[in-house]
Amino acid sequence: MHIVLHQPEIPANTGNIGRTCVAAGASLHLIEPLGFRLDEKAIKRSGMDYWEHLDVTRYINFADFKEKHPDAKIWMATTKAKRIYTEAVFAPDDYIMFGKESGGIPEEILTENEETCIRIPMMDGIRSLNLANSAAIVLYEALRQNGFAGMQMEGELHRLKWSR
Repeated sequence: MHIVLHQPEIPANTGNIGRTCVAAGASLHLIEPLGFRLDEKAIKRSGMDYWEHLDVTRYINFADFKEKHPDAKIWMATTKAKRIYTEAVFAPDDYIMFGKESGGIPEEILTENEETCIRIPMMDGIRSLNLANSAAIVLYEALRQNGFAGMQMEGELHRLKWSR
């Protein structure tokens, strides 16, 4: 799976999404301009020590991204979509794109990709969820649909043992 952030503005969100990508075995794609530098402390703090394990790629703009991934299936998460994210059928190599915190994915991009626009349901009057939370919600639905392939499915206690 792949997460694409179109012009992210808040370093802590990108750091959290990077950490989620590492945990999920997903790649992170960042489309410039970024609202921060990747060496900022906020990125490192929120991404913790996972950032060094992240598969991350930067692109000059959306056209650069499309040129490098011409056949990519890109699901576009937007509050403006008609389709709910659970109605999408995600494949293991799909891309899930999110827009910048202050404005989302540009409408020019959305209208060219209406069939792959998806949304997370919310109560009326709510503008949007936090970007990092939204990325985690949709990414883990995509992973669930694909059987959490390659992921650890059981945990272990540190000091004690489970009874069964």
